[in-house]
Amino acid sequence: MGEKEDKKKKKKQKHQHPNDQTTKQPSSDYSFKPISDVKGLRFGGQFIVKSFTIRRARPLELLNLLSLEKFDTKAATFPSTTAFLPTNFTILAHHAWHTLTLGLGTKKSKVVLFVFESEKMKAAMERMWPPEIPLGEVNKKLIRGSSGCEMARFKFRKGCITFYVYAVRRIGTLGFSCADDLRLILEYVVALNDFLDHTAMLAMPNQRSLNYAATTAQVAMAH
Repeated sequence: MGEKEDKKKKKKQKHQHPNDQTTKQPSSDYSFKPISDVKGLRFGGQFIVKSFTIRRARPLELLNLLSLEKFDTKAATFPSTTAFLPTNFTILAHHAWHTLTLGLGTKKSKVVLFVFESEKMKAAMERMWPPEIPLGEVNKKLIRGSSGCEMARFKFRKGCITFYVYAVRRIGTLGFSCADDLRLILEYVVALNDFLDHTAMLAMPNQRSLNYAATTAQVAMAH
């Protein structure tokens, strides 16, 4: 009986993707792949959610999302990291879609984080990337569109929010210069409690008003 149980455990370990972690502590051995091979965002069978939008977050919003109440060093602000959060429209649309489909529509939303190998690379990417983008275009424009780069992908399900974390470096680069930031972010995401109702995100600093058009310019100017 003991041998059979050992074989089952080994099989499970083989099928677990190293960059699709949900509950285990993240490893320091990151698997970088060409952007054509790295996995993108997943949407299931509900194609309508692809039109829901996400927006670039401000640094303090990222810290708030990761439940970091105290920070007094430059490293704690993750200067090489860009985060995209669901917009007001997306948060409310998820709930509306769930209601219209009599509970069959998903209430889950997505948060996408990109940890770059340097602040310089982050700045260059942000100049090319829009401050707001439909979820359905993230794979094509932000992931596949990052020519000359390779990425390591991590996925975490946290209740009604799924976190996608991408480490980004130039092709041919050895190691990852912002490995400490990446490790901390992965640890913080793993430690998060499940989000039971992501409408609470509407109370975040840039989500207080449904007049999103007035805040778009602020987000763009901040970057």
